[in-house]
Amino acid sequence: MSGVPSFDRAPGAETDICLIVEGCYPHVAGGVSGWLDWLMRVLPELTFTVISIVSGQETRTSKYGMPGNLVRFLEIDLQPPSSRSRFRPFRTKREDVDQFVDTLVAFTRDGQPDAFARLVARLGNSKAPTLYDLTQTELSWHLVCGMYERLMPHAPFLDFFWAWRSLIGGLFATIMCPLPRARIYHTISTGYAGLLAARAAVETGRRTLITEHGIYTNERRIDILMADWIFDAVDKGLSLHDRRMDMRDLWITVFESYARACYAACDTITTLYRDNQALQVRLGAEPDRLAVIPNGIDVERFAAIPRPASGKPPTMALIGRVVPIKDIKTFIAAAATARRAVAGLRAVVLGPLEEDPQYAAECQKMVEELDLRDTVSFEGRVDVMQWLSSIHVVVLTSLSEAQPLTVLEAGAAGIPCVTTNVGSCQEILLGPPDEEPALGAGGIVTDVVEPEQIAEGVVALLRDDRLRQDMGRRLQQRVRRFYSSDMARDAYRQLYSAPERMTGGEKWPA
Repeated sequence: MSGVPSFDRAPGAETDICLIVEGCYPHVAGGVSGWLDWLMRVLPELTFTVISIVSGQETRTSKYGMPGNLVRFLEIDLQPPSSRSRFRPFRTKREDVDQFVDTLVAFTRDGQPDAFARLVARLGNSKAPTLYDLTQTELSWHLVCGMYERLMPHAPFLDFFWAWRSLIGGLFATIMCPLPRARIYHTISTGYAGLLAARAAVETGRRTLITEHGIYTNERRIDILMADWIFDAVDKGLSLHDRRMDMRDLWITVFESYARACYAACDTITTLYRDNQALQVRLGAEPDRLAVIPNGIDVERFAAIPRPASGKPPTMALIGRVVPIKDIKTFIAAAATARRAVAGLRAVVLGPLEEDPQYAAECQKMVEELDLRDTVSFEGRVDVMQWLSSIHVVVLTSLSEAQPLTVLEAGAAGIPCVTTNVGSCQEILLGPPDEEPALGAGGIVTDVVEPEQIAEGVVALLRDDRLRQDMGRRLQQRVRRFYSSDMARDAYRQLYSAPERMTGGEKWPA
């Protein structure tokens, strides 16, 4: 079993930009992967390397044709190497092990930049242990036991061991993987991708950037709190003063520490919208390094799509992956309510079902149980452009988002949206506070996990042609004004060409 094949069209050559991504491009379609593909194609004068961080050598296929200016593609596996050979000794001085553990604890607990720099120096020299040594030998046993004693002696050791193997094994893999030469290192998230960018800054002194779509630590927090494979080990009762770390606390703390290291290393910290910046500052991002570059789309291409012809069935559509964070079940429940008020309602889910087969099966079972077979359909991976001309309202029920391209694309096509109040959805649909002149609402914003509110918004738009057309027109005007592909392209061109840090916290270009 293997992933997407690596390639290098110019061995040893330095590229302009090294893009570092985790768990997306090129084997996941849409979202950040689509943005990455767009970025390389709109800047053909630059050469790119892409490092894709994955976990496990499962079968993965590319969903994208690699652009000509993508010179080098590398896949880095976070999973530590395994072997059927006997667990072998690794001789090292006890005081060296203790110092190593102290450094690991200082970094994973607080994200201390100096501790991270010590780790990079320790693991990057010619006398450093190998990744195998760090995860499969007597040395790894001393490291995990030392960290357990300092961090979580109250927790079951076996639970800590497997968390350590994943979190710290990934840290080691990131610090010790090949680092190609580039003029600028640009990560698309914190996490392990952010760690690799921070390492590049420490080792090379080159410019390092981050563009966060969603806030990685926030998304991981949601995943960790919802995970049924993490078992709480501490019963704190009603105590407000029990400072012991639980297993979920450990996972969250480590990912926050990784984010602190990334923010400390990056010259410029960009995000898609201003509300994200408060979360970045909370984890140590310096305010004078922050900037906003919104997503950009080809507005005219979508504006050319006709609106549904008279007589077409009233259609609400969710465009996205069938995974829990998209909360497809709320969409289904909303469709069940809306169909009682809108005759002939059609509710379509346009997106892949294979990423979480169990959740997809639960959603399909819910459709059966609610007797919605004639209303709700799962169309799988489709060409969205071919569907937009038959959609009256785009719905987004996500628990977390950044600046969803599906909402911008719908707006460019003149389709109003009903979305949960996540990411920048409210700013896109209702306009920023300083919008001048104010364009008015281009859709309806609801609370999260509120199918009745979603249904109410959908029904209001489907039963009032004038309201739906007006909101679609306003949203189209807003997307054209703030979210064009040309504006975003020029902002990244300016970012890459800057001789030094660009600051000020404003949208680019000025």
